Amino acid sequence: MKKWNMIRWILGIPVIVLTLILVILICEPEKSGITRAAAAKSVALALLSPEELKNWEKEYGASHFAADEVGEWYVPYLDYLYENGYLDEAETPADRERAEGLLTYREAARIAEQASGSLKRLVSENRRNGTKAYPEEDWWLLYDSLLKELDPEKTVHTESIRIYGTPENIQGCPAWTAYTSLGTLTFYGLSLDSYVDHELTVWVRDTELIHVQKDEGQNTLYRNVWILDGDNQGLMVYIGDIQRKIPFRKSYKKTEELIGNLADLTMEHGKIAKVSVKKERISGKVLSVQDTAIELEGYGSVPLDEEYKVLKTYGDIKRQQLSDILVGSDSQEFVVAKGKICAVIKEREDAADQIRVLILGDGFQSRYHERIEITCPGSVRKVQGDSETMLDPGSVVSVTSGDGTCSAQRLILEPQDGSELTVTSLNRAQGQPSYAGRLEILDTDDGLVLVNELELEDYLKKVIPSEMPSSYEKEALKAQAVCARTYAFMQRKSNTYSAYGAQIDDSTQFQVYNNVEPDEKTAQAVQETYGKMLYYDGNPITAYYFSTSCGTTTNAAIWDSDPEDTPYLRCLSLQTARSRLSFADEEEFASFIKNKDFPAYDASYPLYRWNFKTNGTIIASHVSGVGTVTGVSVTERGPGGVAMKLLVKGSDGETIISGQNAIRSALGDSSLTLNRMDGKTSEGWSLLPSGFLTIEETGTDENGVAQFRVYGGGYGHGVGMSQNGAQAMAKAGMGYEGILKYFYDGVTIEEKE
Repeated sequence: MKKWNMIRWILGIPVIVLTLILVILICEPEKSGITRAAAAKSVALALLSPEELKNWEKEYGASHFAADEVGEWYVPYLDYLYENGYLDEAETPADRERAEGLLTYREAARIAEQASGSLKRLVSENRRNGTKAYPEEDWWLLYDSLLKELDPEKTVHTESIRIYGTPENIQGCPAWTAYTSLGTLTFYGLSLDSYVDHELTVWVRDTELIHVQKDEGQNTLYRNVWILDGDNQGLMVYIGDIQRKIPFRKSYKKTEELIGNLADLTMEHGKIAKVSVKKERISGKVLSVQDTAIELEGYGSVPLDEEYKVLKTYGDIKRQQLSDILVGSDSQEFVVAKGKICAVIKEREDAADQIRVLILGDGFQSRYHERIEITCPGSVRKVQGDSETMLDPGSVVSVTSGDGTCSAQRLILEPQDGSELTVTSLNRAQGQPSYAGRLEILDTDDGLVLVNELELEDYLKKVIPSEMPSSYEKEALKAQAVCARTYAFMQRKSNTYSAYGAQIDDSTQFQVYNNVEPDEKTAQAVQETYGKMLYYDGNPITAYYFSTSCGTTTNAAIWDSDPEDTPYLRCLSLQTARSRLSFADEEEFASFIKNKDFPAYDASYPLYRWNFKTNGTIIASHVSGVGTVTGVSVTERGPGGVAMKLLVKGSDGETIISGQNAIRSALGDSSLTLNRMDGKTSEGWSLLPSGFLTIEETGTDENGVAQFRVYGGGYGHGVGMSQNGAQAMAKAGMGYEGILKYFYDGVTIEEKE
């Protein structure tokens, strides 16, 4: 009996196992699917950036969806897939029901095949399951393979982020927007509300979150958070560009000690478990700003924490960028922990009375110097790091690149008696230039850099004579002074050379500075307009100016900028009527630009009209890919007739050159001889005087080389104030304010605060 029982037991085990397997197979729930909308979004963003998709949608104009559905978030993604063959509208109609329905095996196979024929095998599509929902987890495995085909540059990539806020917990937060440690992201079609205070691993492209790959949990550390306010129940903090109230896990009695400080918050299940305040602060003038460190006077180069913050705390608190830290500024404090800057706290507006200029080498050709020699006429304070000495009058400071003198810490020379420092190793039109304010030398891997920090008004006294002859009328010089002051005020914010500790340089890229020695007349023009700048709608303008017009100006469209952004820069005729010149066709513009007698304020200046001969060989040396040049013509003009597109035809094809500056360079050459209005000639025009020009074909020479004559007018880009036009206006009795309001539409002239 026992034997038979044992046999039955042994035989029964396999039956039981098979039964359990069948039960599991029958009872196991089907894997969840992914909506067509979510799948379409992921594929579209593998092909295009959010910005590119937006531009495509604008150009495409139409939609596969009905008018009442066009505003839905998923429409552009699905439209793009329909248009590019990833979905077939006959199989998958464009409507809300299908968009929100689940992607099928057949549709997944079509997407995979369209991306690459070899990928279709990854989708187990057959007659039986073709219309079944394709499992979501399988989709994201397939998506990884799709990315290898569709996004080889890996613009869709994995990031670890923390979610600070969504519309669920932040009042006024826009729909489909999340505030995260990666910045503000959109998350169309996803559900993120439950992930607030979680650490996530996600797929993202630019500012669009595509998919949450993994939830790392809710216990996290928020680093370098600014504490605004609080009570014993919680803290109001500024985190991820938002203000948010976060509760304590346990009641906290000394909240007032935390307010107005930077801290790390240890979070447990959405509540603050621990607050680690960072109270050490340092301050000093910012000498340079790099990606990984900030150089401070008295401290040297201080590294930045991996999660540093730049916070403007006066007025409404706002997070800023590293580029917003103005070199030369001392209007901020630095929160430091473990030798690193955790936060830059900007407590007041930057002063606008000083400027920091990078002094270029001879001929304004290079930002680097092999050797710098400075003579100190008076008593000078020499500072390097925490070392400070006084130099006697007549001392000479000489530094050679690589000699170790100032590679670790910059060397600062600051006169104590108002005297100027002469750079005897440098040559300008005036000879060896002298500089007011202080000079700083830093040795870099590429050579020495020289920075001049000085009062803005002193800077202007050496800009005006370098930009406009001191022999010009006082009112013209005053107009130039207001322009230069406004332009400098705006350009100093660009922080172009912040890595070296300068805001601008001393060349034509900004304004020519200290090339010509100032005199009493130019100094008076600065003094008599002290602090005055040009404003439009209460804001300082970008006061562009140039040498000579051709009888008309143009606007910012020449730099591919929207003219609506600078409404004060108008295209206008330099005639007393202040009308606008427009040209119906090439023939009309050609007639205008050839007319030496066209009346305008600039008409008496040598470069008001000019012309020269050139040929296909010269042009071909500047334009590649066309072979032997056979024809050249302007095909598009901007406001005022400035050339914006140039067609160059040749034996090997043709090309379009876009932009007035590129056209001036393509047609220019150092061998050209320019015929001027005054009957004289000038040479060396590798960049033509202006883009206001027309071209005539004059046949071929004995070697079959195409010959051309170019007629043009004016000197400079043609935007803003014509300096020679201003001079003519001043001669006619116009005051500087009238001159400025002629060139800059709708402006006011006010003294800067």
